[in-house]
Amino acid sequence: MALNPNHQFVYVIGIEVKEILITGGAGFVGSHLCQKLLDDGHRLTVVDDESTGTRSNLEQFLGHEHFEFVNGDVSCPDLVDDLVDGKDHIYHLAAAVGVALIARQPIATIERNIHPTQLILSSLRKQHEAGRTVRMFLASTSEVYGKNPKATWNEQDDLVFGATTKARWSYGASKAIDEFLALASYRQYGLPVVIGRFFNVVGPRQSGAYGMVLPRFVEAALRNDPLVIHDDGQQTRCFAHVNDIVNAVVRLMDEQDAVGEVINIGSDHPITIEQLAQRVIALAGSSSQLQYQSYREAYDEDFEDIRHRVPELEKITRLIGNPITHDLDAIITDVIADKKQPSV
Repeated sequence: MALNPNHQFVYVIGIEVKEILITGGAGFVGSHLCQKLLDDGHRLTVVDDESTGTRSNLEQFLGHEHFEFVNGDVSCPDLVDDLVDGKDHIYHLAAAVGVALIARQPIATIERNIHPTQLILSSLRKQHEAGRTVRMFLASTSEVYGKNPKATWNEQDDLVFGATTKARWSYGASKAIDEFLALASYRQYGLPVVIGRFFNVVGPRQSGAYGMVLPRFVEAALRNDPLVIHDDGQQTRCFAHVNDIVNAVVRLMDEQDAVGEVINIGSDHPITIEQLAQRVIALAGSSSQLQYQSYREAYDEDFEDIRHRVPELEKITRLIGNPITHDLDAIITDVIADKKQPSV
């Protein structure tokens, strides 16, 4: 791997070109972030073990002169130190993905969420002590709110997890530990970290394999198969287009007032899962019917869900303005068009 120990900023037509590391960059959000940052003229190193991401998401970038892909595991300390060296910004997206994976592999969920974050922060501290300050974005999740009963959630709200006998909460609890680690590193060592809590990010290239509801619905609708709704379908969620999310993330990383902050990132327009299924059927021109399935059938007998999940967006709006430009119909239409593309 080519590293640049004597890195200096390069300016291209007035743009500061940064050396950037993205962990988990072969995943859904990561691959869109790659597109945004390359379009902005930056140089990228992407690391992914392809456990849930796939190199095919990065196919269009593999020959780019400012793009390097490393198939590797960010739980390896030496690899992390090599990757972090010489970078200006780090976007840490690598994590366990989806409620289906959490239900099947709770130990892997905890380990894959916490240990790499520890290693990256430790490496950043070494850089900081050597006189180089590297800014880091930590991708967190609305799951950290647990089952807080408030109608909307703001960044200062309590985290309300269920019992440890319910494996579902291991994901939110482990991502909360990530946040605690990052904020402690900011307070104790001055490491510039920005923490974003994602709320139901959707769009092209997202897989339904790990329980993500919108791609799962679209795939079924295009086959005219039943759309399987868990429980009664009256759970509410807010869906945001991945391009809006990555644009917001990049802007937050360039905003000094975002450093040391936890920030909700998403849409605040809720829809029930049943209504979402009906909208997908209509926009896909599908003859699919709705089919209901218990959580026990879908996951396991002790699975718990969150009935309502709506963010307050006052902080992000104050920092960078309202990040949302796509409405739900535009998002669904985009996903339908993507799923209609022939597989490569």
